Amino acid sequence: MACYVYVLGTEDGHPFRTYVGWTNDLAARLGQHNAGTGAKSTRGRSWVLIYAECHTDRQAAMSREWHLKRDRSFRKALRDGRP
Repeated sequence: MACYVYVLGTEDGHPFRTYVGWTNDLAARLGQHNAGTGAKSTRGRSWVLIYAECHTDRQAAMSREWHLKRDRSFRKALRDGRP
């Protein structure tokens, strides 16, 4: 089963923010975040998908998520439009 690592972005009247996560269904997960039923830190904002990677298994996706959460320069480059 394919697993995805994703980065969401929002500005919603606040400074630009990013959120990194993993899922089996990108569209459904983005819908959860925007409906306020996703992660607690994403509630109350309107999110857009700015980056996604496909992995062959859950372990690989979770490992990549862990690394992306700590890679602030990568997320800043996404914000600036140069991945």
